[in-house]
Amino acid sequence: MKIRAALLAFLCAWLVLPAVSFASVVAKIDISEQRMYVYVDGSRYATWRVSTGAGRYRTPTGSFRPTVLRRMHYSSKYDGAAMPHSVFFYRGYAIHGTDQLRYLGRRASHGCVRLHPRNAARLFSLVSRHGASRTRIVVSH
Repeated sequence: MKIRAALLAFLCAWLVLPAVSFASVVAKIDISEQRMYVYVDGSRYATWRVSTGAGRYRTPTGSFRPTVLRRMHYSSKYDGAAMPHSVFFYRGYAIHGTDQLRYLGRRASHGCVRLHPRNAARLFSLVSRHGASRTRIVVSH
C-alpha cells in the first residue's frame, strides 16, 4: 500500500512539473531586478545584469523556447542596430549583446533583453550546444 501511494505521488508530481525542470539550460530574467540567472542542468551557471524594455516598450513575460539563433543580426526595425549573439524567443524579441554597457542593470531597451557582449556570447554558446529544445527562457517581474 505504501509503495502504491509513493508511486502514485511520484507520477502525479512528474506529470505536473513544468517544462522548465526538464531543460538543460534555463535563463531566468527578472525584470524588477534587471538580472538574468542562468542554470545548466539545474545548477546555477551565472548571474548577469541585463537591460529590458523601458517606458512604453515592454519585454514579454512568460516561459519560452528559443526560436532562432543568429551570431550577428541587424535590426530591421531600429536603424540596423547590431544585435550580436541573438537568441530570439518570441516574435521579434531576443536576448542579445549590446554596446550600451552603461545601461545594464536598468530598463533601457525597446523590449529585447540586452546583455554584455561576452555574456551574450556565452549564452549563445550554451543554447547552441544544448539545443533550443532543451533550453527555456523564463521572463518574470
